[in-house]
Amino acid sequence: MKALDELTFDNRFARLGDAFSTHVLPEPLDAPRLVVASEAAMALLDLDPAVAETPVFAELFGGHKLWAEAEPRAMVYSGHQFGGYTPQLGDGRGLLLGEVYNEAGEHWDLHLKGAGMTPYSRMGDGRAVLRSSIREFLASEALHALGIPSSRALCVIGSDTPVWREKQERGAMVLRMAPSHIRFGHFEYFYYTKKPEQQAELAEHVLNLHYPECREQPEPYLAMFREIVERNAELIAKWQAYGFCHGVMNTDNMSILGITFDFGPFAFLDDFDAHFICNHSDHEGRYSFSNQVPIGQWNLSALAQALTPFISVDALKEALGLYLPLYQANYLDLMRRRLGLTTAEDDDQALVERLLKLMQNSGVDYTLFFRRLGDEPAALAVTRLRDDFVDLAGFDAWAEQYKARVARDGDCSEEQRRVRMHAVNPLYILRNYLAQNAITAAESGDYSEVRRLHEVLSKPFEEQAGMEQYAQRPPDWGKHLEISCSS
Repeated sequence: MKALDELTFDNRFARLGDAFSTHVLPEPLDAPRLVVASEAAMALLDLDPAVAETPVFAELFGGHKLWAEAEPRAMVYSGHQFGGYTPQLGDGRGLLLGEVYNEAGEHWDLHLKGAGMTPYSRMGDGRAVLRSSIREFLASEALHALGIPSSRALCVIGSDTPVWREKQERGAMVLRMAPSHIRFGHFEYFYYTKKPEQQAELAEHVLNLHYPECREQPEPYLAMFREIVERNAELIAKWQAYGFCHGVMNTDNMSILGITFDFGPFAFLDDFDAHFICNHSDHEGRYSFSNQVPIGQWNLSALAQALTPFISVDALKEALGLYLPLYQANYLDLMRRRLGLTTAEDDDQALVERLLKLMQNSGVDYTLFFRRLGDEPAALAVTRLRDDFVDLAGFDAWAEQYKARVARDGDCSEEQRRVRMHAVNPLYILRNYLAQNAITAAESGDYSEVRRLHEVLSKPFEEQAGMEQYAQRPPDWGKHLEISCSS
């Protein structure tokens, strides 16, 4: 295991030059202190977990110190925000400190969010507050534990720095990691500003470093775009299957790697509601839960437009045509597994759709329904779950179809079925009220709940002794928390 001064930097994005980013030093936080750290994320850098408790750890990730090899850069990009194009965005409160590679040869961006003002801060102060930093940390690591591709989070550093939002809060920084922080909006920026040389340089950078296997194809850029389409189809299928709402799917928040990225007003479904809007600033419901699938396609179309200098329009349209079939195949495969099914039948899609229609407006807890469905044999499970539904006759009809489908699925013991279902149906998810409880304690200086919740969510499928309170339905107040983009 490594100490902090033993990290090996290779700042590949910084070498692209000033057309792509601007050199900016972090603004230090007052009295930086560790709120929470992820041992799993630290392991990606071969770091000894013990270094998180050292003063230099908080100083490095609180903006007070910097590695000699680091080259902090604020990236420039643009993007479509709520459907409208914004010509220049960029890292307004974040800095790419540099790229570190581990002993396995993997490169990881170290991106410090809340690091102060940059040329792209616009009217902002460049800061992040403690609550949003905690939410991003917890979400990044929780999604990874669920098997949903995501950026990672190394730590949150708290401070005494005052930050004004709707009220005075305390500033914080979160160190997030990904193989790349390049977004759809990077390509849009160089396309719409008519900078073909930089556009080509960016495309070569992404192709060579992140999609090298596409070099072997007759049309490498087209092969890369197809891979991006495939990754996003799989990603959003997992969001939908697990009830995750991103909340602000602007093209500048879409990763070129097809990972969950830029956490803002996200939420997991409590009661199932296909029309759920987790961002209280999203007045028209553009980024509602049910809209995430078509918005994913819309965003890919925006990226495709920016790639027209390299790929023919017909080829781009053909690649975009893969999105919905791939999404549907990935989604149905995961929903079959969530229902405990190992084989495929033509009516499985209808079986899933009928269940979700019954859940709608019945107050059925989306996560706990699937977990409890695997607790017992199918006949017993549906009997126990029946009272959660408003349309009892409709549920009874569905239950008969489900039991018959399970009986046709194949021979296995009830214990094997239970183990198989529990391996894909989490007991613990990051519910908004759990995050809020942890944030409230942290804002008073008690970080134990943030750390405990992080630990529970790192093993979402395993029943953990003494942690029953994290697997309960939320109280009424916890179902109606309003989350905005403000951080």
